[in-house]
Amino acid sequence: MAVLVITGTGTEVGKTVATAAVAATALAAGRSVAVLKAAQTGVGPDEPGDAAEVARLAGAVTAAEVARYPEPLAPATAARRAGRAPVRPRDVAEAAAKLATEHDLVLVEGAGGLLVRFDAAGGTLADAARLLAAPVLVVASAGLGTLNTTELTARELRARGLDLAGIVIGSWPDAPDLASRCNLADLPEVSGAPLLGALPAGAGRLGPADFRAAAPGWLAPRLDGTWDAEVFGVREAP
Repeated sequence: MAVLVITGTGTEVGKTVATAAVAATALAAGRSVAVLKAAQTGVGPDEPGDAAEVARLAGAVTAAEVARYPEPLAPATAARRAGRAPVRPRDVAEAAAKLATEHDLVLVEGAGGLLVRFDAAGGTLADAARLLAAPVLVVASAGLGTLNTTELTARELRARGLDLAGIVIGSWPDAPDLASRCNLADLPEVSGAPLLGALPAGAGRLGPADFRAAAPGWLAPRLDGTWDAEVFGVREAP
């Protein structure tokens, strides 16, 4: 895949750290990588955003943003309140396509969930993925409540004719509860897509060298890693 779109089932599910893990693993496999943040909100002009955090953790990636807005709100709202032009899905698609001419892999990270609005017309990350004809990787939480949001996201992707590449658990707890352990089997069932990885809680707090060394062990071979869903599931089964 030349372009992979990465979304979450909501906010604070570990999407940026998961994006960094995918980037680090691809770099370790010898691929050139660019990371494009579709719409960065909640940071000032000179502050590092999510793309910069991916580069800090993953290494030598090209980090880019389509637009940024100072308030931590949905992109359409943040753009309106800042009096700035909104991001359009076509802007995201064009920026990603240009990066794809110069890199083996372009990771497009969304803001929040799949249907968070970019503009007043209702454009979303899903629309950008459709324009790019790119598969979508969904980052989900581990515990109670994740089945509903993951299934809703998967259904919306399929209703739009988009390819759901798989699910990655953004933060696997050190001491998983019963719901989390059961979800290892239930997430693929409700989404109709494979589980492609699980990042340990606190992965983003690792030093860059440790993060890069560990990342391939968190992701499945389809993402250039060595993680085995079946072995992990047996180990963590209730």
